[in-house]
Parts: sequence; structure tokens; C-alpha cells
Amino acid sequence: MASIQIKLPDGSAKEFPEGATLGDLAASIGAGLAKAAIAGRMNGALVDLSAHLADGSTVEIITGKSPEALEIIRHSTSHLMAQAVQTVFPGAKVTIGPAIDTGFYYDFDVDRPFSPEDLERIEKKMEELARADLPITRLEMAKDEAIELFRGMGETYKVEIIEALEGDRVSLYRQGDFVDLCRGPHLPATSHCRAFKLTSIAGAYWRGDEKNRMLQRIYGTAFADKKELDAYLERLEEAKRRDHRKLGKELDLFSFADEVGAGLVIWHPNGAMLRTVLEDFERKEHLKRGYDIVVGPQILKTELWQRSGHYDNYRENMYFTEVEGQGYGIKPMNCLAHMMIYRSQLRSYRDLPLRFFELGTVHRHERAGVLHGLLRVRGFTQDDAHILCTPEQLDSEIKGVLSFVGDVMGIFGFEYEMELSTRPEKSIGSDEDWERATSALLGALKDSGRAFEINEGDGAFYGPKIDIKLRDALDRKWQCATIQCDFTLPERFDLTFVDADGERKRPVMVHRVILGAIERFIGVLIEHYAGNFPVWLSPVQTTILTVTDNQVQYGRQVFDELRGAGLRVQKDFRNEKLGFKIREAQLQKVPYMLIIGDKEAEARTITPRFRDGKNMPAMKPLEFIDFIAREAASFH
Repeated sequence: MASIQIKLPDGSAKEFPEGATLGDLAASIGAGLAKAAIAGRMNGALVDLSAHLADGSTVEIITGKSPEALEIIRHSTSHLMAQAVQTVFPGAKVTIGPAIDTGFYYDFDVDRPFSPEDLERIEKKMEELARADLPITRLEMAKDEAIELFRGMGETYKVEIIEALEGDRVSLYRQGDFVDLCRGPHLPATSHCRAFKLTSIAGAYWRGDEKNRMLQRIYGTAFADKKELDAYLERLEEAKRRDHRKLGKELDLFSFADEVGAGLVIWHPNGAMLRTVLEDFERKEHLKRGYDIVVGPQILKTELWQRSGHYDNYRENMYFTEVEGQGYGIKPMNCLAHMMIYRSQLRSYRDLPLRFFELGTVHRHERAGVLHGLLRVRGFTQDDAHILCTPEQLDSEIKGVLSFVGDVMGIFGFEYEMELSTRPEKSIGSDEDWERATSALLGALKDSGRAFEINEGDGAFYGPKIDIKLRDALDRKWQCATIQCDFTLPERFDLTFVDADGERKRPVMVHRVILGAIERFIGVLIEHYAGNFPVWLSPVQTTILTVTDNQVQYGRQVFDELRGAGLRVQKDFRNEKLGFKIREAQLQKVPYMLIIGDKEAEARTITPRFRDGKNMPAMKPLEFIDFIAREAASFH
């Protein structure tokens, strides 16, 4: 029998008879590796353990501890779930079931919606199928043959998917009597699905199109072992406790109303104060860095949006109206008014860079199904700025924004990651301008010394961008800050400056946000802090609690003194037990409670109490004012 030779990652070589598999390779190295192996990598491509070794190839064994393992485990578990669903619900049709960042999902066409009780039955069946240790085998066949196979099974969605695929052949996977269309790779057997949990049910339109049939989506998660699964499920429970929609109601921050419209936030006094503090902080930070505050209109003529390219490339996300026969677009972005400010007078190279900052409220059409509390809304305010500079200034301006982002994320205690998003398929501008813009962002990222990833094809339609994704207290990632480099809109709006040689030149435009949408960022903050805002940010910094009616008069004097000093203070002078008042203030997550009894009223003092129950020594109101000022100043 002919032999083949393969290379291992450490550079060593091994010889096998022709027809040997990756599983044979794992077994030849040791019984422990053979047991732990779940897949392999051959010449850089992920493959099943059953894949035949190719002569001269470089091969690596994938185990449950490998970085690639989680996606393979989750994808195989989604197939296990689909098999269980079709066993428990004969006649259910399967559609697609990918692995995702948090686990996996699968969409099903069934006669009725799934219930929580159904999830328990499906999960129990999954456990049975896992214990059965069914081999998972790969099949390859001609497209026409696969179409006939799935048509005979009544799997009309699979037929539709295969008909749209390029090429003449497809791959399928079989486990027991369940067959699914899939590229793979997969686990070698169902018994490798050891730690999984079905988490939720949702509706989902086929192909994401509301004109198509509504399917039932089951979400789940899976890990290499139960310990990791248990830790994840605990984080899920903590996330439920921190849910900004729940805390927003409990802390009386905001609400939504069907009568008003989906995705439109109503800010209550506490919430409005929270965003006011945040916006005031933003104004100060921008002024310190040489930004000018500007304000643009909410609606601009449709012709302007046509000129910018938004009408052709972003129209489905916009709202339009008509006034006296003239069409207007309600702004989804703030850049157009900022360019009009630039155009309002002749600019010299000595004027640049110009940094226009606006807390601009915008409106975008989002599908009802993706709206999610403050995190996905239709009307929101961006901390938007546009920097217009010479090409020579571009590098320093991008680095200045990166530094700004780093400073602000540090204030809130966020770690963050960065990625460079490149030209999308739907875009405007020349190849040369896109290359210049992408090179500028790439150079600044490299000089920053921070790691970053490339996100191909996800840039804005007018330019590439740097996306900053912060990590919260539960290690979840959130997209907030972005930096976009744009040579195209200055060209379309004929923006110029007079250079040192007296010639008119074209400026470059940097679109950027630091926090992003204020609504979204507040939602993230609520969950990050679990509603326990630092004292500088808290909408209510302290509340005054009297023990009896005897202290109310002095309590009012303290209240006026603290409010006059600029503290955000409330009072609770109700004729209730002190313990009851304290518990209510703790539920409202007020940083400090000021207790006033007969002793404090007589001594003209207050006794501060932390929201965690710890008491401070009695002090004069003025001392407390200074204490809060020092604590608040330490956060920014």
C-alpha cells in the first residue's frame, strides 16, 4: 500500500498508509489525544476527524480546549437540537441553524409556537440522543441528488437553499435517521455534546423578510464542559438582574408607550437628569479638546440627501415628509448640516482643523422586531462630531480621536477592542479615495500599539471606519465609538480651503462618535453598573431621611443648602419608620442617605450612610458637600 507523509505544527513529520484519517493521526500520537480530539485543521482548513490525510499537508488536531472548538461544538449541538425537535414534533421542517457568539439557534416551521414546556421536552430528547453516541458522518453528493433527497423528506426550505447554491456538489451530515445540509466540520459523535442548555424562544421570518412565513426560533448554548456552561448560565441570570429595561422601570428612568410609537423613548425626571449629566460631561470634554459646538436642523431638503448619497444608499433607514410641496428627509445623521456650516465662508489652511460637535437627535427606521429597550431605538441622540482637516493633518486627528476614546472609556472603567471595517459592496467614491482613507485609519491603528482586527466589507457607504467595542462588567461587547474617514462627501459638496500656495484644495472629513447613541450608552451603563451609578453620574446623589416629624424643619434647611451647592438631592420626610425609608432609598440605589434624628438636629449635623449599609461619622452639611465634590471629581 502506498504511503503518505504529513507535517505537524511543530515541524515534525509522520508517515501513514494512504487512506489514513485525522482520527488515525490522533490515535498514533496517544490515547488521550484520540479521546479529546473533536476535529482537525489540514492546510489551514477545518475538517472532520474522518477526513483523509493528504500527502504533504500540514495537519493539526483540534480538541475541546482549542480556540476553534466552541463553534464546532455549538454547530453540532444545533444539529442535535434539530434532530430532537423532529423526533418530538414529527412534521417539523428545519431551515437554518448556525453557531453564534453566545451559542446557537435553529429556525423551524411548525404548526404551533413552541412553549417553555416544549423546550424541556426537546432538551430531554437531546440528552437521550447524546447518550446514544450516534456517529456523525459526512456525505457528499450532486446538487440534483441532494434536492431529490430533501424533497422526498418534505424539507422544502433545504431544497430552496440548495437551489441557490453555486457549484455542482454539496455536503450533508447524518446522525442516526437525521440528515442535514451543512459545510461542517462537526463533532465525531453526538456523545461529544456534553454541556448544553436551551435558553429561549423567538419568532423569526424566513430569510428575515416579514413577507415570508413566521418560523419558530430556539436559542441555546453549549460548551466543552459543564463547569463552563454553569458559569455562563450564572452570567445570564446576572444579566437578567441587570436588564436595563427592568432597572429603568424600577429606578423610574424612562418608559415606552404604544400610543407614542415603537422605539421612541420617554425620559422621566431621573432619566432626563442622568442624560443631562452625561451630556454636560460630553460638552466639557469636547470643549477641552478644541471642538466647537454646533446645532443643525431636524429636517433637510430631499435634494441634499440625494446629493450626499444617503438617498440612494441609506433611504430604507430614513423617514421623509413634505412641506408645501417640498420634500424633506428627517436626518438619520448630522454630517450634512456640519458641511453646510463649513461652506458658509471661505476657509484657509490656517483655519484647519475645524472640529464641529453636536449632540444631535436623529431618527432611523428600525424593524419592530429588532427594537430592544434603549439599545435599539428609532429616535436617539448621538455625540456626533465632524473634523475637517488637510490631508496632512489626518493622521494626528485620527490619533486624537483614539486618545479621546481611551480617556473616556477609562473614566467609565471599560476595556475595549478595535476593528477596521473596509469598503462595503454598496458604496460611493473612487477606489483611490477609499485606499487613501483606509490607509490613514490603518496607519493610526498600527501606531496606537493596540491589537485590532479587520472586518471586511462593513464600512460606511462613504468611507472605511474604526469601530470600538467596549466590554462591560459581564464581559459582553457593545459597539459604541466609531471613527470614519471620508474623502467622498467633501468632493460631493465641493468643500475647499485655500492652501499656503493660494490654491484651492479639498479637505478630508472625519466622522466620529465617542459614546455613540446616548440612549444606547445609557442602557449599557445601567447594566454595567447594575443601576449603582457612581456619585458623579447618579441622577440622585443623596436623599435626606428624617427619623420623626421633629426634624423636618432642620431637614428642609439641609435640603436647601445641599441643593444650593449643586448637589442632586431628594428628601423623604414622610411619617414612616426609618428602616422603611432606608430600604426604599436602597432600592432606588441612591449613593448616600443622610440620616437626621434629634441628635443631628440639635448638633446641626447629618449622618451619611452608604447605599451598602455602611455608616459614616456625623458631619456638618458643608463637610458633606465638600466630600461629594471630591468624590465626584475623582471620576472625571
